[in-house]
Amino acid sequence: MMTISDPTTRFERAVTLEGNRIRFLNAPSNLAVNQGQTRDVFSDKWNATQGLDQEEKLFETQRAWFLRLYGFETEESLRNYLQNARTIVDTGCGLGYKAAWLAELAPHACVMGIDLSDSVHIAARRYAGVPNLFFLQADIADTGLRTGSCDVVVCDQVIMHTEDPERTFVHLADITSAEGEFLCYFYRRKALPRELVDDHFRSHTHGVDAEAMWEFSAQLTELGKRLSELNVSFECPDIPMLGIQGGTYDIQRFIYWNFLKCFWRPDWGFELSKITNFDWYAPSNARRFSREEVDEIAGRAHMVPKFFHGEEACYSGRFRHAMSGPKQSSANQ
Repeated sequence: MMTISDPTTRFERAVTLEGNRIRFLNAPSNLAVNQGQTRDVFSDKWNATQGLDQEEKLFETQRAWFLRLYGFETEESLRNYLQNARTIVDTGCGLGYKAAWLAELAPHACVMGIDLSDSVHIAARRYAGVPNLFFLQADIADTGLRTGSCDVVVCDQVIMHTEDPERTFVHLADITSAEGEFLCYFYRRKALPRELVDDHFRSHTHGVDAEAMWEFSAQLTELGKRLSELNVSFECPDIPMLGIQGGTYDIQRFIYWNFLKCFWRPDWGFELSKITNFDWYAPSNARRFSREEVDEIAGRAHMVPKFFHGEEACYSGRFRHAMSGPKQSSANQ
C-alpha cells in the first residue's frame, strides 16, 4: 500500500500499484443501479471488442475523429499541443488505445487512463510496456485526483454515460489545472422520432439480459446492412416540428439519424457494427444534449470553450477555466 502525493499524479487517496494498473483501495462499490448496469454493459462491450480483426480499423477511425472533434489538423498539431502538459488523463478510457496514443505523443508526461469498467485490466496488460502510462479503475465523476492536478483532461464519448453528467463535468473541470484544458464530447439530440424511439427502447431493454441485447444488436446491424445495400437516395423536405432536416439522404442514413439507430459500416464489418449498436441501446445511462444545454453545463462549471465543434452526432470542445484567459471560440456550429 502507498499514497501517491508527488507533483505528477497528486492523488488524495491511498492506492495500490500492480504493474501499470492503479486501483483505489476504496474503489467505488455503492454505485447507483443505472451506473452499475452501464458499467457492466461496457465491460461486456470491451471484452467483445478486443481481438476483433477490425479492432485496429476502429482505433484508426477513432484517432482521426478525435483530431477533428477537438480542433487538431494533424497528429503533429496534437503532439505540439501536448508538449507542455505534465499530466494527461483520459477518463472513460475503455481499452486504453487513446490513452496509449496520448502517451506516445507526449512521452514526457504522466498519462493515466481511467475507467469504471473492467476494461482497465485489459488495457493495463496490453500497454504494460509503456513507461509513462497508468490505468486506474474508478468512477470518473469521483476520480480522487486533486483540484487543478491535470493539465489535459479528456472525456471523449463518455460523459453522457455517467449517472449525473453535470456533476461529472464539474468534477473533471475541477481537476483541470488553471491553464489546462478539458476536452469533452456530448451526444447531440436527434430528430424527435429518433429521440422517442431511443428513450422507449432504452427503457424497455433495461429488463433484457445481455444475450438478448446482443441478438437485438445483431438484428439492428442486419437492418442497417440491408438498407445500405439498397443504395437508394432521395430528397427529404424540412420537417421542423419533428426536427428532421431536409436534404439528400441515403435511405439507411435517413432512418439512422431520424428514426432508429441501425448502424452499419462495411469497412468495419458485421461484428464491430453490432458492437456499436449494442453500445447505443444497452447502457441505462446515455443522455443527449442540445447546444444550449452544453453551454449551460460548461457555464455552471465556470468553463468557456477555447474550441467548439458540432456535427450530427455530437458536440465537442476544448474548455478552459473562465479566469484563465478570454473566450476564444472556434466552432463548426
